[in-house]
Amino acid sequence: MLGIFNKELAHPPQELNSPPGPNKNPASKAKPSREIVRDFQSLHASNSFDICFGNGAFLAFAPQERRSFSTPQRLFCGLEDVYCVFTGSLNNLCSLIRQYGLSKGTNEAMLVIEAYRTLRDRGPYPADQVLKDLDGDYGFVIFDNKAGTVFVAAGPSERVKLFWGVAGDGSLAISDSLEVIKGGCAKSYAPFPASCMFHSEHGLMSFEHPTSMMKAMPRIDSEGVMCGANFKVDVQSKVNSMPRVGSEANWAMWTQNA
Repeated sequence: MLGIFNKELAHPPQELNSPPGPNKNPASKAKPSREIVRDFQSLHASNSFDICFGNGAFLAFAPQERRSFSTPQRLFCGLEDVYCVFTGSLNNLCSLIRQYGLSKGTNEAMLVIEAYRTLRDRGPYPADQVLKDLDGDYGFVIFDNKAGTVFVAAGPSERVKLFWGVAGDGSLAISDSLEVIKGGCAKSYAPFPASCMFHSEHGLMSFEHPTSMMKAMPRIDSEGVMCGANFKVDVQSKVNSMPRVGSEANWAMWTQNA
């Protein structure tokens, strides 16, 4: 899976962007977003597809040719101009389907879209609690084409990982493939932090500690060169990063454009 969004849609954290090192090899420079998409297509030449949106967003997807216990599933779903690429699985999918009143054939990507749409449009419900209700190993990227917003989340388990980085044209790139992100973003990449969510309007936050600040920790590679940043929760620092309603953050307000 791969999502790329230009900097007008989703501005990457400043700490994620590392300047090129002293090595002048062209391979050490971040690639433009379209070239990263082509690299993804070449890696999955037989079974990948991608969608290009006119406002500078790409979603690319390649299902596994063979499933195994150690290989998380990948899913893609689109509904009423909201699109989701999902990797992993939810242990409580059946109970969530009943909770949202969905059909028995609903998969994880469909569930995430329905939860997003329902709570975006109608529900004064805390965004962090929505994600806490997802029990499993997962990562997903949602693109709301109508609203022009991006929403990314990774579960607390690191058995399913996402990676993010900054393309050569400043676009935000997100994938479950380290090879794709590292090859496309050069030094400007890092693991997407577990138990965290990123929204294009409001940035990165922890859904386990929604009132705590995120702290960027510099990453140094084996050559001693700056390489993106790891983002950690600073539980000692508190911040109201989302609009508040009483003591809870309102998902609907948080997911809509300001």
